[in-house]
Amino acid sequence: MTSSQQTPEPHGHTHSHGPAAPVSQHLRRVIAAVVIPFAAAVVVGLLVLWPGGAPGHERTGVGFDRQTEQGEVVKVEKVNCKDVNAAQVPPTGDTSTPEGREAVNAQQGSCKRATIEVTSGKEKGRTFTEVIQPDAPRQLGEGQGVVVAYAPDAPRDLQYSVTDVNRKLPMALLAGIFALTVVLVGRMRGLMALVALAISFAVLTLFILPAILQGSNPLVVAVIGASAIMLIALYACHGITARTSVAVLGTLISLLLIGLLGSLFIGWASLTGNTDDNTGLIHGLYPDIDMSGLLLAGVIIGSLGVLDDVTVTQTSAVWELHQADPSMGPRALYRAAIRIGRDHIASVVNTLVLAYAGAALPLLLLFSIAQSSVGSVANSELVAEEIVRTLVGSIGLVASVPVTTALAALVVSADRPGTPAAATLGTSGPSPASAASPGSPPSPSPSPSPVRGRGRRRKK
Repeated sequence: MTSSQQTPEPHGHTHSHGPAAPVSQHLRRVIAAVVIPFAAAVVVGLLVLWPGGAPGHERTGVGFDRQTEQGEVVKVEKVNCKDVNAAQVPPTGDTSTPEGREAVNAQQGSCKRATIEVTSGKEKGRTFTEVIQPDAPRQLGEGQGVVVAYAPDAPRDLQYSVTDVNRKLPMALLAGIFALTVVLVGRMRGLMALVALAISFAVLTLFILPAILQGSNPLVVAVIGASAIMLIALYACHGITARTSVAVLGTLISLLLIGLLGSLFIGWASLTGNTDDNTGLIHGLYPDIDMSGLLLAGVIIGSLGVLDDVTVTQTSAVWELHQADPSMGPRALYRAAIRIGRDHIASVVNTLVLAYAGAALPLLLLFSIAQSSVGSVANSELVAEEIVRTLVGSIGLVASVPVTTALAALVVSADRPGTPAAATLGTSGPSPASAASPGSPPSPSPSPSPVRGRGRRRKK
């Protein structure tokens, strides 16, 4: 009894562990018929809209649109604020306003005079001084690297000014720790994820941003760029397989839904996308840019990263469930995988909302200080943009779970009879006549085993 019943076990072990069984040739052709034209359309879109670099413009000297150089603080000395005229007390002596109180505090304190040396550019080695008030949020120390703004049209004594500190070393060190952690834990998968991340950043900086600046439709550019990032990231990290292709299709459908909902509600809510100094500067430099379209493009690109995570997880869950129990049909697979998806939905939506709330925390704090009602806060364009961005992205993420799960369940179930392993189980065993012949080896097919078992029990 033991010999005849143990023969199918190697096949069962093959199904339970290791990579997913390869899909049939017919199903591969069906998936390729959908994915290859889509990938070809993305490549054509990249070639047609490729910008060839950002358009040039004359610098305004406002905000980020300034010429900057590197500098270093070579000397810091304490001085009396009155001597350097760091702040002017209002002639009336009124300290009821924040400006008046700040001026009085500045004159009563001890200021610092920093000498900064320019360490890059044509005037490398030139020095200038800058007064730092005692209540300034950024204090400078000797040997500290800084970023200085250069205004060539200003008087010589005012051409340079400190705009920020140099954070390149800690940022580079943190990026190195991140990359090392990803490779140590993820190994080859982690390395490929870093490669995909670098390619995604290249698509963003070399295609999406310059194409929008050159006047191309931001929505079209975002869809093409996001599709390119999706194809490169998913196939590079997870391999060119049917499972990855199903995740690609689920992500694409969800992106289309996000684009449609975003376009509808951004237009309905009359969101202009021009809400702060940075967007105002962009609109001033490039008035032909559709700022509401730029807002929609940001919604699509911002949702892509979390969408990839959801669709890949759901597809893998369906494949693993099928390997654990190959007899499960599409409905059973869907019901089992959607239970996993519901847990994923709860965590992802909470993560997305908290991420946007964390980014807008200073703004929300201002509204709280002003004691504004929830309705007035939500109605302001600054907050309404974030609400639309969060809810549209969350709807797309939630919808991606049943869509991807259903696609994966249909694909893996339709492929079940044609997998090489199933074909082996059905054809590799000897014919019933040979199995019944005396002296023949035990058949690997499962059907003769119970017959032989019952025969032995009768002899007992």
